[in-house]
Amino acid sequence: MGLLTIIRKMKQREKEMRILMLGLDNAGKTTILKRFNGESIDSVSPTLGFNIKTFEFKGARVALHGRVMLNVWDVGGQKSLRSYWRNYFEATEGLIWVVDSADKRRLDDCRRELHELVNTEKLFGASLLILANKQDLAGALSVEEIKEVLELEKISNRQWNVLSCSAMSGENLLEGIDWLVSDIGARMFMPD
Repeated sequence: MGLLTIIRKMKQREKEMRILMLGLDNAGKTTILKRFNGESIDSVSPTLGFNIKTFEFKGARVALHGRVMLNVWDVGGQKSLRSYWRNYFEATEGLIWVVDSADKRRLDDCRRELHELVNTEKLFGASLLILANKQDLAGALSVEEIKEVLELEKISNRQWNVLSCSAMSGENLLEGIDWLVSDIGARMFMPD
């Protein structure tokens, strides 16, 4: 019995996934995390370190039997904190990259940071969900425009998906996490 088989069997019993949520500051990561966890979004402060939430998820597309526990790590996106992101990469199965679709002046920064992440060895194989947030704001770029600006066609070392969303209304957040959990589950909980 190989190591990979042992790890899969352990994960199958646990059905637990580690998700890392990153993006530039003010992209809406903490608001999204609060939405996922069913918390109020009336007051959200900038994340100066990290937030961890663990919750059960049962999505429509998830072909897993039983419950899936998600450990979601929301790490601050301020420029001074980005060098610490690598401390959270270990054992990450899914990556959520949150983009402020209305902040056109920082999209080049956003693209650079994303491409640096997806080329990091410790994150190889992690499924990537890109949430084009703040679609409820005037002037927000569409999903197609986000794909182009972020040069997503260059990302070929993993599965990825882009969804428009609004952390304020909750639009497409469940669809996004459902896709991510399903994609991770297809790799982690494969039958022997």
